[in-house]
Parts: sequence; structure tokens; C-alpha cells
Amino acid sequence: MCAIAGKIRGAGVAEGDIAAMNKAMVHRGPDDDGIFISRDGKVGLGHRRLSIIDLSPLGRQPMYCPGKNGNKYWIVYNGEIYNYAELRLALEKDGYSFKSNSDTEVIPALYDKFGVNCLLRLRGMFSFAIYDETRRVLFCARDRIGKKPFKYYLNNDVFIFASELKAILTQDEPRREPDYEAIHHYLTYQYVPSPLTGFMGIQKLEPAHYLIIETDTLKVTKKRYWSLDYSEKWALTEGQWCGRIMEKLGEAVGIRMRSDVPLGALLSGGVDSSAVTALMSRLSSKPVRTFSVGFKEDKYSELRYARIIADKFRTDHTELIVTPVDAEEILPQLAHMYEEPYADSSALPSYYVSKLTREHVTVALNGDGGDENFAGYSRYALHKFAVTCGGLLPTPLIRSIGQIGKFLAGRIKATFIDRLEHVIDTLPDDAARRYVNYICYFSNAMKHALYSANFAAITHGNDSYTLIEDRFREAGTQDMLDAALYADFMTYLPDDLMVKMDIASMAVSLEGRSPFLDHEFIELTAKIPSGLKLKGVNGKKYILKKALLTLLPKEVMYRPKMGFAIPLDVWFRTCLRDYATSVLLSDKAVGRGMFKKEAVKALLDEHTKINRGYQLWALLMLELWFREFFD
Repeated sequence: MCAIAGKIRGAGVAEGDIAAMNKAMVHRGPDDDGIFISRDGKVGLGHRRLSIIDLSPLGRQPMYCPGKNGNKYWIVYNGEIYNYAELRLALEKDGYSFKSNSDTEVIPALYDKFGVNCLLRLRGMFSFAIYDETRRVLFCARDRIGKKPFKYYLNNDVFIFASELKAILTQDEPRREPDYEAIHHYLTYQYVPSPLTGFMGIQKLEPAHYLIIETDTLKVTKKRYWSLDYSEKWALTEGQWCGRIMEKLGEAVGIRMRSDVPLGALLSGGVDSSAVTALMSRLSSKPVRTFSVGFKEDKYSELRYARIIADKFRTDHTELIVTPVDAEEILPQLAHMYEEPYADSSALPSYYVSKLTREHVTVALNGDGGDENFAGYSRYALHKFAVTCGGLLPTPLIRSIGQIGKFLAGRIKATFIDRLEHVIDTLPDDAARRYVNYICYFSNAMKHALYSANFAAITHGNDSYTLIEDRFREAGTQDMLDAALYADFMTYLPDDLMVKMDIASMAVSLEGRSPFLDHEFIELTAKIPSGLKLKGVNGKKYILKKALLTLLPKEVMYRPKMGFAIPLDVWFRTCLRDYATSVLLSDKAVGRGMFKKEAVKALLDEHTKINRGYQLWALLMLELWFREFFD
């Protein structure tokens, strides 16, 4: 797990340019530093190393790897290839030789043999760049799920890439200019959707895509090399599905336990992280190290359930209570770390649990991806219910129910009634558009009330909802639950959850691994009929829980889902209220001319009756992002 950087410039690349990018990402790779400048001076590559596999100097990067027929390659790589040992063995039989025991060296050999199709053989998480000195091209790629980041800047004179924006911003060529389209989408989704970043001219390479850059002309070709297919369903019994799930999940956990450094598990107390911990315990000869964080507010804390799992599997367990934050210190740090507008409040406990874990181990497995694989979020049940109702109830009746909801919402200031009105009001919409209303922070109507006339004019005609509508169409299925799962795999998972875990863990030099996001496991779960994932409207993760019945206690599997968010509703009424008010209503914030001051004040006041914590957090983190990168 590391940081990568590079620059192509016809007028030449200075070693200092690469050194500056490396320095900006020391936290991602504190163990070693490397720089390569091509013989013609036009290509520079940089690397910061966090040593996980082959701790010797032979694993240093940028790494030179000769091909079989005189081809010459230099690689910088961030990630882990879990099947590298098997790939290496096959390559050795084909005449390739290796000088190290690292997974890095396998990638250029695969590229030499298979070209861009080498990507289809990699099982793991990665972003990398290979300078093909013979063909004078740079081959860059990102893993299928988007676990590892790849950001880049391109104009007629230069191509710059790095694991983090902060590295790109050390260079003279990019201008620091906010992208208001990205901010407009952020307010809907709590994250900036790919390929946008929030900075004009700087993009994210989408998951499962690669770039080929001709170093002499800077001509760029971008292509997608993998997609998730929900069209094929296997006709297996529930018992057969349980067997397939446990076999493949056990395999995914096992290959992620390969490490030359100490490893553990992030144990939230939910089904997914508990399953990973249980399977690790089966495979480990000594107690697994587990780490958990919780809150004083019992409504939000899962520590009780984490302890049940820790006791059952006799793990070496460590936990931390997260208390109301010193906002003026930690929140600007979060804005700096995440470098794009980012409003998933679970970034805060994720950072704390990563920091705690790194004090003991260098690698930690987690349960990310279980909800997207098996329809674990409540919004999927709501989506399925709405699809069913929308098909059964006539539109006039739906609209009449909606009027009743509006009447109640106007008189009973309660979150449940507010949500009920929201759900009923969207029933006449098509399924994709309705789904956005279940996941959005600011709906289009809320944006209309919030935006200043100037910002409304800038974003006019740019409907954020179409991003999800396009993914529903792209899914290629008539099953609306599968379409929602596909949409989340293409948007929410890579642009929110993967960003959260990558930034939180790499800020403290910790490597996170996600067995539920093994691409072979995902391809398997896509073949499961959606009715076995969400049985009825309340049976979330039905087939996964059935598969885990003999492994996990029922009190953990069948408890209400809590998620990993901080107690925003409580904190914005107490410890964060004064700070949020001072920031959001400051002359500096109002002077940006994006939002109506009275609308922001109304949200702060309304929070005393209805939970507006998510909206306030999004506005607060946006303002802190502006202060961090533009003031």
C-alpha cells in the first residue's frame, strides 16, 4: 500500500517536481521514497512505500522490470494483488524471472505477456502506472471497484497523476479553481461523483478503467475493462447458495490474510465485519486482533455487539469511545485529508478506528461491501416497497395520500412524518428518480430553497438525479432492486465508501482489505436472484444471514442495522451548534454568494424540531473545504 505520482511534460520534468508530490503523500508510504526520470527527461515517476509484501529493498519503487523480448518497463503501484503468487508461478513456467518476492513485479510481466488484458487476471486492489519505454506510452489503471485512487490533470502541455489531489496541487500547472458543477452534485450525494473532483481540470479515473498516454503527443485513450452483470441468474436452492457464498467468502478472506506484517480486523459489530472476523479466526493459529469504536450515545454505539463477537471468537480486542469532537481542530483536518467536498460523517469514526488500529497492526480486514452485495440498507427495502406500491396503486390515489402526508408534515414536526411525506410524494416518479430521493442529502426542492440566484443560474439545467438514472439504465436489468444495487456499486461504493476507507486508513499508514469486495465474490452475488437478498420488504441480507447461521449468534445477525455515522442530530443541538453557526453564517461563508443566508439559518433553526444534521454537516464540510484549499 503506497502512494504513486508522475508527470509527463514535453519540455522536461524536474526531479524536484516529483519530490514535491512524494512529500505531499508521506503519510501513505512512510517506509521508503523513490523517483525515476526517463532518459529523455520527459517522464517522471514517484513513489512512497508502505512495506507489506517483501520488506526488503528489492521491493523498492519505481521498479524496473525488463520484458522477455527486450521491452523495458518502469512501474509505480499502489495496492495489493492477492493472487500474485499463483500468477508468478505461471509466468515463471513461461520463462519470466523475478528478482523480488513482491507482487509489484508480477504486473509488468503480465503486461508484457498480455498487454492491457493483464488487468483481467489481477485479483485485488490497485492503481498503477507502467512506463513502457519501448513503445513510449504510459499505461495507467485502477481496480474494478475503485478501492485505490487515481487522480490526474491534463492539458496540451502536461499530464500529471497522483494518488491524492494534494500532490497534484504542488505543481505549477493546475489552477486552484472550484468546480461548481461538482459542488452541485455533492450537495445531492454527499460526495463528488467520478470523474469530477471539485477542482476544475483535475479528474478521477473511474473504477475498472485504464488510460494509455502517448508520451510524445499526450494523446490519451480511456477505456473500461470490466463491468458487473446482473442479467444472468443461477437456479440454485437456498442451501446450495449458502454453500457457494461461504466457500467464496472464505477464500476471499484467506487470500487477504497474506502479509509480511501484523494484521487484524475492524470489527463494527455488524453482520459483515463479524463474518470476516469469524472466518479469520477459523484460519488463524493465534487470536485475531480486533478493533472497534463507539459512542456514549447508546442509540449510535455498536460496541455491545462487537464485544459479543470478540468474546465468542476469543479475539484480542481493543475499543475506543469517540466523544464530541473538538470541532475547530479535527473538522478542518478532515477537510484537508479528504481533499474533495466530502460529507459522509462516518469519516470521523473511521479515522479514529484506523488510528487506533495502526498502533497495533499494519493491515486490517473490514466488512465493506456486504450491504451492496446483499441489499442490506433500509433504502433497498423502501425502494422495493415503493416499486410494488407504484405498480399496484393508481396515480390519483397516490397523489391523495401525498396530500395527507403534506398536511401531517405541516402540523407535526417529526422526522418520521417528514420522511413519510417525502416517500409518498415521490411515488408517482419512475423508480430511478424515486431512489435518488431516498439517498439524497439535498433534494432538488431543497436546493431550490437554498441556492442564491447566482448559484442557481450557474447550475441551471444540470440535474444531479440523472447520474443515478443513467446507472439504472446501464444496469441492463428489469429488476429494480438489482438496478439499485448496480447503481450503488458504480457510484456510492467507489466515490463514498472506498474514499472514506482509503483516506482514513492511509492518513495513518494503515492498509485496509475488503473480502466482500473481492471481484469474484461480487460476480457470484450478482447471479443471486434479488428475492433471496431482500426477502419480502424486511428480510434484508436474507441469504447471507442464512449462510452465516451456524457461524454467528442470532442476536448479532437479526438486530436493527445502525450504520457507522456519528450522532449528528444530537451533536448539532449541543457541542457543534455554536461552531456550525459561527462557520455557516460567517461573512466569509455568506460572501461566497452560493447560498441564501436566511435559508442556511432556517436549517439551523429547524434542526431543533426535525433532524437536519446531514444537511448541516454537508454545508459545514463544504465551507471548511473552501477555507482549506481556496482561501
